[in-house]
Amino acid sequence: MNINTVIFDLDGTLLNSLGDLHACFNYAITQFGYPSRTIEEIKSFVGNGIVKAIERALPHKVSDEELNKIVSLFKEYYQAHMSELTFPYEGIIPMLKTLNEKGYKIAVVSNKFDDAVKGLCNKYFGDYIQTAIGEGYGVERKPNPTGVFKAIEELNSDIKNAIYIGDSDVDIQTAKNANIPCISVLWGFRDKEFLIKNGGHIFASTPDDIIKEINIVNSAKKD
Repeated sequence: MNINTVIFDLDGTLLNSLGDLHACFNYAITQFGYPSRTIEEIKSFVGNGIVKAIERALPHKVSDEELNKIVSLFKEYYQAHMSELTFPYEGIIPMLKTLNEKGYKIAVVSNKFDDAVKGLCNKYFGDYIQTAIGEGYGVERKPNPTGVFKAIEELNSDIKNAIYIGDSDVDIQTAKNANIPCISVLWGFRDKEFLIKNGGHIFASTPDDIIKEINIVNSAKKD
């Protein structure tokens, strides 16, 4: 069965969101008296959801009550400032346009909270993304494949026809847990060496490579 459904990660894959993530994480943690972090540190902290990222950003373990307060402040602040420094990576819009023209069903499944995922996808990608799913509302964080399965259902597709595109070890494991192929992009938050160590074996250096690799996977399915 040919690939006809493409599921993307969001941060580090479609959107360069580091500027806003850096500013908003630092706003939240410094409001509670904790030191700010560099953009490279924030880059290494994200990928497993907001709670885990904030835990990593703090210099020591805090109570669940305080952690929840910081997370709530981050969400509130990020919701208001999430598109000030964020932008699609070069070549992403033309790639999505081509996939749409070729009839592919397209979804985003992210560990970012659901309201932000939907808001960012609507702002930057419009009708190019048919469904966007984030953490919350019964969807577990990746690498749990719940979000992938929900996207497949909403797209009225079949998991056998799907492929996952992401930039991290979490994305590789998510695809493995969903039993679908994974293309790892090399412009995101993790480098190729790290991705290889974590099971990556199909890579895209540019957005155009995504389409090429999907074609290769489809050709292999026919053989």
